[in-house]
This record gives sequence, structure tokens and C-alpha cells, in this order.
Amino acid sequence: MTPYNKEQSEAIFMVKDHLAALSESEKDRLKSECREYLLFREDVGEFLDENFSSICTKKCYDNRLSACCSKEGIITFFSDVVINILYSEEHEIIKLVEAVENGNRGFKCVYLSESGCLWRIKPIVCEMFLCDQSQSEVFDDKTFAREKWEHFRKLEKKFKWPDRPVLFDYLESYFIKAGFKSSLMYFHNSPGLMRIKKLAGLEI
Repeated sequence: MTPYNKEQSEAIFMVKDHLAALSESEKDRLKSECREYLLFREDVGEFLDENFSSICTKKCYDNRLSACCSKEGIITFFSDVVINILYSEEHEIIKLVEAVENGNRGFKCVYLSESGCLWRIKPIVCEMFLCDQSQSEVFDDKTFAREKWEHFRKLEKKFKWPDRPVLFDYLESYFIKAGFKSSLMYFHNSPGLMRIKKLAGLEI
């Protein structure tokens, strides 16, 4: 198992086991914290399906050329794992575990299967990646689409740019307070993100 796969596996099991030990009311409370983020993701997903799905599927997925799906090039925040596991069924979690334990089988991304991404709610970095070529193909003809995408990029910061209390930092803190540590906890490990929090006067 590669170092990347190992840290992914550890994070998945850590989150899976802790969430399984929580009461249903506590899991519901965590879901309520994520509600606004899920609505944001739904809006982004609909936008991408409408404007980019056919382009990205044909040029990248079918030809396996995607620059965003290269193995070990995918940044997954710890909170990405928490949100995905929180909303996933047991059989979906098992597939994630099998993917990282079995390693890459031909596709570039370890999570990319013949039927697509194995995540129910894929990492935010993956969701918000659009290559220059696809942007030019869509945005050059649809000014309103470019404006909508820029709006989504600004909204994204509400959840992961820690110049204020944000969801991704909160979820990491939740697990840290429960006694867990992960290399994917960038909001508590990354010097850059910690500096942003410090400048904003947030407790580190």
C-alpha cells in the first residue's frame, strides 16, 4: 500500500468507526451542520451536469486523460472524508476501502472505477476542478455560465477558507476533540491555513 493509500485508508476507518459509535441524534446534528454545504454541492453538481458533463466525459473520462484524476494528485481534506462517510451506505464505504487497499487497477485515480467516482460526495477539490480547455469551450459561448461559476468559487470559500469559522475546520476540530489525529487534517497541520486562521484571530 502506498503512503497515499495508507493515509486515505486510515482516515476512512477512523471516521467510519467513530461515526458508528455515535448516537443517531448526534449524527443528525452533524448532518445539520453540513446542510448548507450539501445544498451548495447540489447546485454545483447541477451546473456541472448541465454545462460540462458531456465535455468532461468524452475528453477526459472515456479517454482516461483527466489531469485532475491522477493517482496521488487528489487532495482530500479530512472533512471530505467525514461528509462522505456520514452520507454513505455501508456498501459504498466498503468499496472505498477496497479501492485503497487493492491499489490502482489501471485508472489514474485509485477511487475511479469503471462506473465513475466511488465517492458519494466526492472531494471538493475534484468537484471544483475545471481544466482550461473545458472552461474555454463552455465559457467563451456562455458568459452567464462563467459568472455563475465565479459565484460558486466565492461560495466555496464559506466552507473551506478559514478567515472565519468554516465547516471544514469545525469537522476537523470535532474529531480532534474526540482524540483523533490524521495527516489529512490540513486546517490543523498546514502552515498556510493555520496562518490564515491566526491572522483572522481564530484560535489554533
